[in-house]
Amino acid sequence: MTTELQQDSEISAIENTNAIDPPENPVPIFNGIGENGSGSPEEMKSSLIKGEKSTSENADENRTFTMKELLDDVSRDSDGNALYRQNSLQQQDTSQNDISIDLISHISGVDAEGRSRQKILSFAAQRYASAIERNPDDHDAFYNWALVLQESADNIPHDSSSPSKDALLEEACKKYDKATQICPTLHDAFYNWAIAISDRAKLHGRTKEAEKLWKQAIKKYEKSVQFNWNNPQALNNWGLALQELSAIVPVREKPNIVKTAISKFRRAIQLQFDFHRAIYNLGTVLYGLAEDTLRSGRPVSVNDISPDELYSQSAIYIASAHALKPAYSVYTSALRLVRSMLPLPYLKTGYLTAASLSNPLAPHSDWERSRFVLNQEGLKQADKTEEQRQLDHSPSYVDKSLIKVDIPDIISISACADLTLPPGAGMCIDTIHGPTYLVAETWELVDCWLDAIRLVYTIHARGKSDVLAGVVTG
Repeated sequence: MTTELQQDSEISAIENTNAIDPPENPVPIFNGIGENGSGSPEEMKSSLIKGEKSTSENADENRTFTMKELLDDVSRDSDGNALYRQNSLQQQDTSQNDISIDLISHISGVDAEGRSRQKILSFAAQRYASAIERNPDDHDAFYNWALVLQESADNIPHDSSSPSKDALLEEACKKYDKATQICPTLHDAFYNWAIAISDRAKLHGRTKEAEKLWKQAIKKYEKSVQFNWNNPQALNNWGLALQELSAIVPVREKPNIVKTAISKFRRAIQLQFDFHRAIYNLGTVLYGLAEDTLRSGRPVSVNDISPDELYSQSAIYIASAHALKPAYSVYTSALRLVRSMLPLPYLKTGYLTAASLSNPLAPHSDWERSRFVLNQEGLKQADKTEEQRQLDHSPSYVDKSLIKVDIPDIISISACADLTLPPGAGMCIDTIHGPTYLVAETWELVDCWLDAIRLVYTIHARGKSDVLAGVVTG
């Protein structure tokens, strides 16, 4: 079974609160999900850029500026008068021999707006070069100069005689390197440095050079997260870089890299439950893993998840991304492909061990393994008669002896390693009516249940339960 999904774009905004939405038609990815000529997902560039820090301590020191604000700032003098003139670049004699200045000065935009923008970027580069001449330890100047180089690389047309995009990105990487040597904890620099390296890797296709660059990018994302763990976008991009690397390395190395990518997407979602890009990307990587498992022909061991279960998990994440952003055509297209892999009319089903409602403190021997189902309304225990009614399309009734957790009642949900629980991987769903304890066979299955329930709750909190209901009921 080889079908095509599209991977959502990388995100290069510095701060999550100011992230902009990705394009609606990202480039297809690899791993049996989709192929394109270069094998590289299109990276969505944010319009955000961190502005220069003032040497004085004021309220704006750590403010995040838009690129427009930054460019407006560098193109005006202290009185607010227009500073940029046609010959202003020629009047600047600072750092003219620097290769970065030379590269930027030879770039022409694709249209009048692009050319005007590039002139201001060139002026900004001159300004940062002058700042570094005055203070060689100005890490902010190196950092902002690198951002200008990255922005300039985006202005190079594909069929242009301008300097190569790769050369500009390489220079940007040098500036990030210098900034982080001066300030080793500058996590924004490590993050954008990783994006610059990723952009370079995409230019090299699926070659040994690209493999080396992807590994470098992964290390920079790791550094960024080390200094700023609360950055779901860095984790999402980290997962995407791992996916790209998995398409290049020898087959024997691929499974561990893919599993690491899954963990990064999952961590991103745990930091931001409605992060639809990471939710969708996790769905695509699980789909790819299912495809790889089927193609390998290897028997699935007891500790491994079957391809059918992987397909079902993939469908859960893609359906959830669609519910959060139903207008995104890429999510809608992917959902049409995977919807049949859901255990309809539910989002998720599976077996869990639970105590009876009448005796929640029952000894372990009295806990029973039974089937549970999850939809937009909640999680409930399904007995055999319920399953038969689903097959017969008979009217349902509420069996008060069965466990039922309504989504609006949930306060928190977490994994639970309480020794009072039976052997296995436990989880606790705390509600306004008290806690409910359930036990799965493995911790990996617990992660799947926790993700699914959190996603349904998030969709409910965002007022999109009707969209999810439409997915599972048709």
